[in-house]
Amino acid sequence: MGRGDEVAVDLVDTCKTCVLESIRRCRHGASFSVIGQCISEIVEKKGYSVCKEFVGHGIGEYFHGMPHVYHYKNTFGPMMLKNMVFTIEPILMEGRDEMRILADGWTAVTADDSRAAQFEHTIVITDDGAEIISPHR
Repeated sequence: MGRGDEVAVDLVDTCKTCVLESIRRCRHGASFSVIGQCISEIVEKKGYSVCKEFVGHGIGEYFHGMPHVYHYKNTFGPMMLKNMVFTIEPILMEGRDEMRILADGWTAVTADDSRAAQFEHTIVITDDGAEIISPHR
């Protein structure tokens, strides 16, 4: 292990920034599309791409529930409501925004073999915005 090169470090840092900045836009009554809008604004300035095949998700009666949380510019999704719990977990890629699944049926890699980074938090919508409830704050 060790520290990655400058691009790798920037890719990871940018992914973390995307999550934290998008959380700041989450609040009761906001559209879920603000998350993808925020992430897209940051990523486009850096020249990276966002994976469209995987989404964040609600956490409720079952783990990967509705709503889907899209990490790219969109007009999808309901409004956020107080006490909703969901994940924001974008995958940023150095290259194209295409993925492929390996023969094991589980492992996802970038289609062009470029590097990718993912950062995730679980949040709850509160009276004052959103609170991170992930253990790795």
